[in-house]
Amino acid sequence: MAKNAYTKVFITQGFFMWLISWSLLWSDQNLKWFNLAGVIVWAAGFYFEATADKQLKQFLQNPKNKGKIMQSGLWAYSRHPNYFGEVTMWWGIWLLNFNPNWWTILGPLTITFLILRVSGVPLLEKKYEGRSEFEDYKKRVSIFIPWKPKKSSSTI
Repeated sequence: MAKNAYTKVFITQGFFMWLISWSLLWSDQNLKWFNLAGVIVWAAGFYFEATADKQLKQFLQNPKNKGKIMQSGLWAYSRHPNYFGEVTMWWGIWLLNFNPNWWTILGPLTITFLILRVSGVPLLEKKYEGRSEFEDYKKRVSIFIPWKPKKSSSTI
């Protein structure tokens, strides 16, 4: 049983970490224009992840918000701004270390796929599915990429 858990959890995580970090492992140390673009993209992702996490922490610490859905700050533009920031940082790292080895793109593609289709977004969306507040939020706010929210159905 323990060996099965070890394989499923640690070996799987180790494999994905190795795959996601390919753009770092195969980096070219000659600076070019896309390296600056990578720093800018990474910084934007860092801002989104750090700010969204801080906003969510403050929201959850307020007892008046118990059982409510976070819908202000960056959360008014994306239902998962912290995950958007995480993915954006990995794309920034890829640009920062861009090189002609095509397979290095597998890193940011893998983390994007895992967060959008496997672990992050799907699990949280399923957790809140069916709650009226979340269903309204879902209709108004982009699932991932920050975007101007639609008008609420209750205000139309």
